[in-house]
Amino acid sequence: MRTRVVLDAPSNLGLRPPAPGVVPGCYKLAGALREQRIVQRLRALEGGVVVPPRYDRGDWKEGDGVFNAAAIARYTRTLADRIEKHVRAGEFPVVLGGDCSIQLGATLALRRIGRYGLAAIDGSADFRHPGNSDRIGAAGGEELALSTGRGQADLTGLEGLGPYLKDEDIRLFGMRDDDEDRAEMTALKISNATVGEIRGWGPAAIARAVVQTLEVPVLDGFWVHLDADVLDPSVMPAVDSPDDGGLFPGELAVLLRTLVRSPRCVGLNVTIYDPDLDPDGTAGALLTDLIVDAFAETGPESPDR
Repeated sequence: MRTRVVLDAPSNLGLRPPAPGVVPGCYKLAGALREQRIVQRLRALEGGVVVPPRYDRGDWKEGDGVFNAAAIARYTRTLADRIEKHVRAGEFPVVLGGDCSIQLGATLALRRIGRYGLAAIDGSADFRHPGNSDRIGAAGGEELALSTGRGQADLTGLEGLGPYLKDEDIRLFGMRDDDEDRAEMTALKISNATVGEIRGWGPAAIARAVVQTLEVPVLDGFWVHLDADVLDPSVMPAVDSPDDGGLFPGELAVLLRTLVRSPRCVGLNVTIYDPDLDPDGTAGALLTDLIVDAFAETGPESPDR
């Protein structure tokens, strides 16, 4: 069993303010999961914190590109340094976000090492880019596009290594059945499975089939990106975009367990859960249970919620 290391990446640089003058609360995700004793329950080592720059959009306005871009670029490189160190040491980093732009740190780190795939469990594709939208700004809804080289050069070409991911090395799980990015994903041959398709095939069967496509010689391994908004808002309302029609905990549990237990999986990041929207901590406890149970060697650590 590989040594797990919990690393905090509490950046909210990639999200729009939930209200004027209010910063997105997902930077508290790591602290909330630590209150649920995630480090001890995972039997993980302490990886510390990668402290993000201050959230400050300055005089940014629509049409100016990605806000906080310079800060995100700086943070991406710093986070990549930490993730790279753990992966090269044969450790399994569990990175607690943060918004989805932290995934750039993981993909940059892995691009430095070799060619890696991405299994993204996300309620949306996060594939907004200048070719399909005139509302570019929030990197947390654009990180997959940026990782594949679609977007502004100061984020897509860090260290001259872009694109960090090849289209054919991406597997998406959990988009809503009516997701507007679905047609583009299919045209680009980016593998994707909506909630309805996951239920139709069965989460265990589809996860096993996808893992087989990632455990191939051309890839050195793969990373898992988990966005809490893949869950239905009836069980996970504490996200910035709580869209109906998401997965339920038992379905996500099977997907996540199958992916992270692959010997070719090299790490996991968790994003978007906002403790400010979860005053009693119920959603945070559920998210922690799902992550811990995915790594449990003999069944769930705790009953299904």
